[in-house]
Amino acid sequence: LALSVVILGAAAGLTVLTFSTEPTAQRSGATKRTPMLVDIMEVSAENHRPAIVVTGTVEAARDIELRPVVDGQVVKVGDGFNPGARVAKGDLLLRLEAADFRNELAQRKSALHQARADLAQENALHNVAVAELKYVEQGGARNEDMLLRKPQLDAARERVTAAEAAIDQAKLNLGRTTIRAPFDALVLRREVDIGSLLRPSDSAGRIVGSDEYWVTIEVPQSKLRWIQTRDADADEDGAVVTIRNETAWPKGASRKGRLQRVIGALDGATRMARALVVVRDPLGDKSESSPALMIGEFVEVAIQGSELENAVRLERRFIRDKDTVWLFADGKLVVKPVTVAIEDETHAYVVEGLSTGDKVVVTALSRPRPGAELRVREA
Repeated sequence: LALSVVILGAAAGLTVLTFSTEPTAQRSGATKRTPMLVDIMEVSAENHRPAIVVTGTVEAARDIELRPVVDGQVVKVGDGFNPGARVAKGDLLLRLEAADFRNELAQRKSALHQARADLAQENALHNVAVAELKYVEQGGARNEDMLLRKPQLDAARERVTAAEAAIDQAKLNLGRTTIRAPFDALVLRREVDIGSLLRPSDSAGRIVGSDEYWVTIEVPQSKLRWIQTRDADADEDGAVVTIRNETAWPKGASRKGRLQRVIGALDGATRMARALVVVRDPLGDKSESSPALMIGEFVEVAIQGSELENAVRLERRFIRDKDTVWLFADGKLVVKPVTVAIEDETHAYVVEGLSTGDKVVVTALSRPRPGAELRVREA
């Protein structure tokens, strides 16, 4: 038994000695850091004209509600006075019954003849009074105006003037029984027909000028200084704009217009500035390839902005948090603050912080760390 205990003890000691003297495995060398692989883009500072893209609504430059000036029954409707039809300046739209106004004109002419006859008689009496006055004895008070019938003569002259004015008014009223197009127009609505009785408060229809439309747009106040409106003093046109409606027009179709003026009031709901764009030939009469504009149409308007000198044009996604840009310099990442003058729909225009030849990192980095080593992907 004692021998067994000795043998077990010796075995335990040998085991402890073996494990205590066993060599320890050690890691040899640290993990090697690999520079991040990125794509870069070399930039240059140039002159640019940014495009400011906004939305707007098409309106008529000339839009009138047709109302008669005199009462009358409609006796004729012009051939072109129908919704959607085009009328030229001077075309007949409506004619009202004119018999009453012709009768009135005849009465006014008769009154004028009578007034002129009365004036002639007073002139004759005045001449007789002038001749008689020469033989009146001198001396003593006398009323010469009464003797010469000057008040009667003046009254006769006034009656002639009033009669002539009444004739002019009667002719004017007679002319108003015929309603003609005041300008080249598109008929939007007609509300009467032959037999309709019209009064000055009644609407006969609605027409809009066909030579020019307006597009009212909303522009952020921060971008107003970059757009050029028409200079009336210098007789210069405003900035060129491109109008599109991708929903309704054929692919690639567009219209040109000019930025006329900024309306001096902010929109009450959006607090944005409103401006007016003028579009000539809005119905595309002079060009078959130009889509026609429609009143009330919602369109996209791209305004050609004022020229930016010595600016770097970058896609907006390359402007990082807090207006910074990632640069590749000497194999490392540099986070550079920049000043963006303006942004359009797709690009930002940097006027401070970048120079020609700078290499902008265009790869998205999950954890950008200034000074991190980078390597450029081969082309």
